[in-house]
Amino acid sequence: MMSPTHVATGLAVAAAVAAVDPALVTAAAAGGVLGGVFPDLDLFAGEHRKTLHFPVLGWIPVLVAVPLALVAPGPATVGLAVACLTAATHAASDVLGAGEELRPWERTNPNAVYCHACGRWLRARYVIRYDGAPEDLLLTVLLTAPALVVFEGPVRLVALGTIAVGVVYAAVRKRVVRYFEPIVD
Repeated sequence: MMSPTHVATGLAVAAAVAAVDPALVTAAAAGGVLGGVFPDLDLFAGEHRKTLHFPVLGWIPVLVAVPLALVAPGPATVGLAVACLTAATHAASDVLGAGEELRPWERTNPNAVYCHACGRWLRARYVIRYDGAPEDLLLTVLLTAPALVVFEGPVRLVALGTIAVGVVYAAVRKRVVRYFEPIVD
């Protein structure tokens, strides 16, 4: 899935938090955005979908951060809990997409995300055919909808920006590959 979809997931979680405690809106939204983006930083710092993606082990911090936020709710604990939950969801949901390859619609690599706990790659499920596919964009819009309803001001602008980035990425996804092939090869 594309990064805007993962950010939208974080904003959906933040919208749920905002319904419980509106004072924690900014912290929850910031945590959702950071957690949605963080695993994909391994594009630049190691092997993508392996270095910072933890589809099983990523849930361990969630088991600590969420109860902590429930016991001691505050901007730091809630932001951390939403970030951990969104990062874990990001890593786990990548298995629903395509394999780890430049042209995932060709299905030449079935490796979706590396499972450190299992010591192997998890197989792509192709529910989302590839990052930036029309169904990926639809998921981004659906996941962003609660944030558009709940939030105002800067957080709503981030939600709208998430959709805008998703639309542009989906529109150019298949065409820009040729520019990255010389870099990857």
